[in-house]
Amino acid sequence: MPTPSPTALPIRRLTRRDLTACADLSEDRGWPREEHKWGFLLTAGKGYGIDDPDRGLVSACVVTEYGPQEQPDLGAVGMVLVAERHARQGIGRRLMRHVVAAMGTTPLTLHATPNGRPLYEELGFKTTGRAEMLRGHFTPDSSLPEVATRAATAEDLTTILRLDEEVFGADRTHIITRLPAFADQLRVAEEDGRIIGYAAAWPNMDTHVVGPLIARDTRTAKALIASLAAHTARPLRTDIDLRHEELLAWAKDHGLTSVAFNAVMTYGIAELPGDWSRRFAPLTVAAG
Repeated sequence: MPTPSPTALPIRRLTRRDLTACADLSEDRGWPREEHKWGFLLTAGKGYGIDDPDRGLVSACVVTEYGPQEQPDLGAVGMVLVAERHARQGIGRRLMRHVVAAMGTTPLTLHATPNGRPLYEELGFKTTGRAEMLRGHFTPDSSLPEVATRAATAEDLTTILRLDEEVFGADRTHIITRLPAFADQLRVAEEDGRIIGYAAAWPNMDTHVVGPLIARDTRTAKALIASLAAHTARPLRTDIDLRHEELLAWAKDHGLTSVAFNAVMTYGIAELPGDWSRRFAPLTVAAG
């Protein structure tokens, strides 16, 4: 029997049992294995993949849905990967077309690398923004924080969920309620006893990724990043919307350096819902 062409192989749903195969696929393309993140995404989102008849996965991606389960308000596409030995054969295009069709009328968003952007444009995605990835050891200064922060408690969760939906523009309960177990830190910013922002730092290889980062203003975002940095010896990594110029400049002044730029793209909507002025960084670019 001849081996079927990868473009003819069936697309199936992935589960957490596919975590190792997904991490192997990441490693095959020169990405970090990121098993902690893969596990989170495969549990909270919908994975799609194509099996290699010989070994592992030919291709994979994950869609994280937000809003009502029966009719989501938004789907975030991430971790779109094709094995090196099957690259440039139209497999990624086929998988993405399947995802777009499966999501029906649900608007989509993704963060595209320069290499991936032409494919997404071909499929009808439009660039609506840009984000800059920063990485490095945060260098604190001697000034006192302008905004008070503290570790979040279980009693804060209802308020965090309400604030997050207001800023993000869709219900992310199934994501945010997983943060206490997924992240090493979850902190809130307060003013007069009222929560005005929150942020998490979760482990990814040798770094702590800062995200989500939701804050009333730039001062609050700075205080949250500084408080997260004060409780870890690892380098920080985060992806900040380019419109937040003041925060980007401040982070670079405090030891973080630019790593890459990604295009924020949407399909089916002209721009992302919610309030971008208070949305500083995503949980991860793979989940919006």
